[in-house]
Amino acid sequence: MATAANTEGRVYVQGESVESYPRPVPEAARGTVRRVTVAGEPILHRPLKPVTDDDYGSARLAALIDDMFATLYVAEGVGLAANQVDVDLRVFVYDCPDDDGVRHVGHLCNPVLDELPAAERVLDDEEEGCLSVPGPYKKVARPHRAVARGTDMHGKPLVIAGTGYFARCLQHETDHLNGYLYIDRLSKRDRRDALRQMEAQRDEILARRAERAEARGN
Repeated sequence: MATAANTEGRVYVQGESVESYPRPVPEAARGTVRRVTVAGEPILHRPLKPVTDDDYGSARLAALIDDMFATLYVAEGVGLAANQVDVDLRVFVYDCPDDDGVRHVGHLCNPVLDELPAAERVLDDEEEGCLSVPGPYKKVARPHRAVARGTDMHGKPLVIAGTGYFARCLQHETDHLNGYLYIDRLSKRDRRDALRQMEAQRDEILARRAERAEARGN
């Protein structure tokens, strides 16, 4: 998910409150920046494979998460799914504020969103962007609150809840793992306009990402 924000205040890492946490996160220092896939590439448009017992605790899964965090910061986003770095696996990473300025940091494997009771489905109609749709932002109505259930890289169960902008991030990234982009939630007219904007802006945006990756040493 696009648009990073610098915030001051509380921090939750993997759903647990901590006094402070570095930005960029330590994982990013270990990781290598990967190419971000772009709308139209097949891996973005189909459901991904679940993380399995063979993956949990493995060096390859830890390295993937490190690389995803490194890529997230270079691309200046707040969330990134595995298919956005061309990997077929149900995992995403995030470093995202909520509407109260609380920072949420972590990763989640095999997430499933709770179905909210009708009384709790208050919709926010706010602008949304995507690192795999470089450039445009469009309004997308999503529930103000989200609860995602999954595991960490070692298979430990996690429940990550959020409101406002962070809830949008949880929903946006889970959509990715199910093979959907935010533009798939738009009207045909708005989707066409978003794709036109992307084509007009993508080269410049991708060039800036490449410059940041080069400056980082990748």
